[in-house]
Amino acid sequence: MARQSFDIVMPSLGADMRDGTLTEWLVAEGEHVSKGDSIAVIETNKGAIEMESYYSGTISRLLVQPMLTLPVGAILGTINADSNTETDAEENADADIVTDNEQPVSQSTSPPIHNEPPIVPVVSTAPATETSVRALTSQRLASPIVRALAQQQQLDLQGISGSGPQGAILLKDIQTLLQDQSAALSPSEAATAAPSSKAEPPKTATSCRDSNAMREAIAAAMEKSKREIPHYYLSHEIDLSVAQQWLSQENAGRDPDDRLLLTVLLIKAVAILLPRFPALNGHYLDGRFEPAPAIHIGTVISLREGGLMVPAMHHADQLSLNDTMLALRDISQRSRTGRLRSSELTDATITLTHIGDRGSDSVFGVIYPPQVAILGFGRLRQSPLVKQGQINICDTMTVTLSADHRVSDGIQGAKFLHALSQQLQQPELL
Repeated sequence: MARQSFDIVMPSLGADMRDGTLTEWLVAEGEHVSKGDSIAVIETNKGAIEMESYYSGTISRLLVQPMLTLPVGAILGTINADSNTETDAEENADADIVTDNEQPVSQSTSPPIHNEPPIVPVVSTAPATETSVRALTSQRLASPIVRALAQQQQLDLQGISGSGPQGAILLKDIQTLLQDQSAALSPSEAATAAPSSKAEPPKTATSCRDSNAMREAIAAAMEKSKREIPHYYLSHEIDLSVAQQWLSQENAGRDPDDRLLLTVLLIKAVAILLPRFPALNGHYLDGRFEPAPAIHIGTVISLREGGLMVPAMHHADQLSLNDTMLALRDISQRSRTGRLRSSELTDATITLTHIGDRGSDSVFGVIYPPQVAILGFGRLRQSPLVKQGQINICDTMTVTLSADHRVSDGIQGAKFLHALSQQLQQPELL
């Protein structure tokens, strides 16, 4: 069977993404990759994201060099898929259906190109943005996030040796320079450093995200969600006294770094229940609902500089409580300081947001398309509850459900919240 050729396009890493900057290829032409391998690094207003391959095959052409900002759907290269990945192509047929102006993956191997001297042949499927034009005409090639980091750290790009194509300055070049500068300080120099230097650690690339741009993008996606998705809302107050008591006993014998958070119990309880409520777990695409075969729970992570990330915890129903804790810690850390993978930002099947101890009793979320439900957990608080004719002071939490009325209704949603409450009364079974 002849091998199929597929275009590698600028991915849509969420409904709030419009364009991205290709900062680094992690593969070369002629290199063989497996499905899920990281093949490039894309910078968005969410930070640096590792783009993964949809297919197993050989990279045939890399059409765009790093440091260009291109819209979602722009063709970056092509891959010749292995003959045994025909099923992968079928499985991923819907993975390329995205929002607004993104174009689906084409099977053409010869997209029209034109030369954009002196840098690189650039695919003409979409016009270059103002940011990409600035990157082309500047004396030193660097993406917007690199320039922002250099400006904050008062670094002269002209004096930095870039490791990218044609001397392009990459994120890792700036980070290495900052680390070298910090290591070069003697103890006496560190002790006499300016107060502001002592009070604030060097900013990383992820701390230079444009929070205003991120909020604008999130707002646009949520506006679209509220306009197009018929939401319905439910809330339920859950008694977590038993869960809290079990958690305290479980953590008593653990080192501080190994202790479980209440959020872990909530994630695990939701994951266990979702197979019984498939109408809450999946995607609404092309006018129809597609139940998800797996449970990938998107967890809202609040960024210190402002804004949100919603990476997915894959196969959450198959993780133990310890594994769930490790996975939560991992995606939280990489959301704030490291690189997430593109699949973690695109394949969540339901979202969970936890307000924690920030003072709000409840939070009603807006559905993140193409998902069909989002769960909100308020702060843990003490409330009077009547049990067996007596008033008791209990640890309670208000749990809310925002769901898509095209797929489910209030009766189904209410049954799910009741089942969740019952599940959390038996934390030892999670």
